[in-house]
Amino acid sequence: MRDAAHVSSTSTPHMQRLLLVFAGVFTLGTEPSAIRAQEFALVVNSANPVTSISKDEVAKLFLKKQVTWQTGDPAAPVELPPSAKVREAFAQTVLGKSLSQVRSYWQQQIFSGRDVPPPEKPSEDDVLAFVRANPGAIGYVTRGASLGRGVKVVTLVQ
Repeated sequence: MRDAAHVSSTSTPHMQRLLLVFAGVFTLGTEPSAIRAQEFALVVNSANPVTSISKDEVAKLFLKKQVTWQTGDPAAPVELPPSAKVREAFAQTVLGKSLSQVRSYWQQQIFSGRDVPPPEKPSEDDVLAFVRANPGAIGYVTRGASLGRGVKVVTLVQ
């Protein structure tokens, strides 16, 4: 018995260190917000005076809890399809929700007759064309995507 107690008491600090190391590695692997925010770029029509926008305001726009810009102009968020990896990064980083939680949110909104989700465009080129054609539009594309004229990137701030 004495040997078992001795082994247990001497291995406890070692086990605690291993658990802390494992927890740290696990946390690094599951803390995507800093990395994920770099996966996408928020885009607006180049006529929009906004140059930076808070994560909270973007979430309100995409969940249609806010339907106008601070200028009073109507906002027109646009989404990529759920199959787009950048949409998953956007939902988790900005909305703080998984894609299934976002889908559930919109099902509740539709069922209660409150609102419908933003339109989905099949590709980043289609999102950019929508933003280019609509002065109040806001969308997201993969960071580094070729934007072309009529669209600008806005900075996402906390």
